[in-house]
Order: sequence, then C-alpha cells, then structure tokens
Amino acid sequence: MQGLPTLLQLAPLFDCIDEALVWVKDRDGRYRWVNRAFRTSYALEHCGDVAIDGPDAILGKTDYDLSSPFLADQFRLDDELVLGGARVVNRIELVGPPGGPSEWKITNKIPIRDGEGRVVGTAGLSRGLDATGLDSLPGRSFGAVLAHIRDHFGSPIGNSELARVAHMSVRTFERRFRDAFHLSPQKYVRRLQLRMASRALAMTRRPLAEVSQDCGFADQSHFTREFRRHFGRTPRQFREHYTRAADDAPGTITDASDQASGRPNG
Repeated sequence: MQGLPTLLQLAPLFDCIDEALVWVKDRDGRYRWVNRAFRTSYALEHCGDVAIDGPDAILGKTDYDLSSPFLADQFRLDDELVLGGARVVNRIELVGPPGGPSEWKITNKIPIRDGEGRVVGTAGLSRGLDATGLDSLPGRSFGAVLAHIRDHFGSPIGNSELARVAHMSVRTFERRFRDAFHLSPQKYVRRLQLRMASRALAMTRRPLAEVSQDCGFADQSHFTREFRRHFGRTPRQFREHYTRAADDAPGTITDASDQASGRPNG
C-alpha cells in the first residue's frame, strides 16, 4: 500500500488509546496495522487471558482468517462500501463472536487515499457505546439519542420522540442528525434493525416471525421485503446460507436470547 509508512508514523498515538480499537487494511482486506487495544481484544477473544504484543497473529490476515463467516462478510461489505469512497459514520452495532459475549460499539470507517487521490485501503475505529464513547460524539445530545435507539430499536421510534430526547425541535434535530451521521434518523434506525435481524438469523435458530417482531418490523411480510431489498436475499435464504457455512465451524449457531435480541448485556 503506497504511502502507508508515512501514515503509520501516527500509529504510536493510537497505541495509547486503550478504549478504542483502531486498524488499517489494504484493498484486499488484509490487516496492515492494528493498535495494542485491538491485539489485546483479539487475544482475549481467541486465546484467553493472553497478551499479544507482536503483530504476527493478525497482520497480513483478513477477517475471513479471524472471524466467523457471517461477521467476516459483514466486515467485507463495509470495506467494499468504503473502498468506493463512502464512510461509515458513528454507527452503533452489537459486536462479538457467535455464542460468545457481545458488546455495543460505535464504529467509524474511512477510505485511505494515496498522493493521487486513489483509494488504497481502509481505516477504522471502534469504541464502546458507554459514557466515554457517547461523550465523544459530535454534540452530547446525540449520545442520548444513540443510547435511546440502542435500547428501543425493537419498537417504532419516530423523529419527534428522538428530538425530545435530544432536546431539539424536530426540524433542528433532523438537520443536525443528518449532518452528523450522513443519514436521516429513520434510515439510521432501519439499518440498525436490519443488521440486528441479520445477526439473529445467522447466529440463532429463532423463528423468523419472532426475529421480525423483536427487530421492529410491522409484520413478517414487511420484514421480508425490507431485508431482501437491503441484503439481496430473503431472511430464510440468508439463514440457510450461514447455516451451511456454520457446518464447518461447530458452535456458531446458538439459542441464547441475548445474542438474538441484541439487548444490552448490562
């Protein structure tokens, strides 16, 4: 990746941030650099309470080497979006291995460009959806809004409700939210609902109607239409795909309710 050595002169700064995972990938999705917090998180997830100070366990590998097929596909979809010049801005998501503990995160991803403006890779930063992460958002009011969306995404959430949480008029809230997140509030909520539904379909055996209801869709027909429009597959086809993929990775499908619903673990 041309220009990467210059970029990584800043790397020691991110090694000093314990509360955020930071990484750089090339166009093929290979990790070219991760900060110490990323290495520690990977070690705890895959190796138990063991520190990984060296880069060999991660660098040069892709998400398909490090994560389940479902999570790797989600990460790669993000990479392709960012390689096209887009950004992932302040997205909340539930992160964690299938069958294992999960944590709500706020994630940002940006393209890396060379001296001629060509996109040569991606960079990302993910931090916990806690007081520290929420306070770092543009405007403290949006921290309360994201916490509200996280806690209530399974129910209808209108802009007037979110504006009250933000202590703004509806018009002001809608304008400022779009400026901060590059999406309308309703598109932001819908994308979270779809991601949570996809996670439940890939990681659990819960009935489709239950997944639909718990992720905030009016009915199963509405859920199917929205899901297919976003993912290019029906919910049933999506589940069958990852069930087949899980045959080579025993234990990736679970019935645990916290994995399916995405409700905060406390």
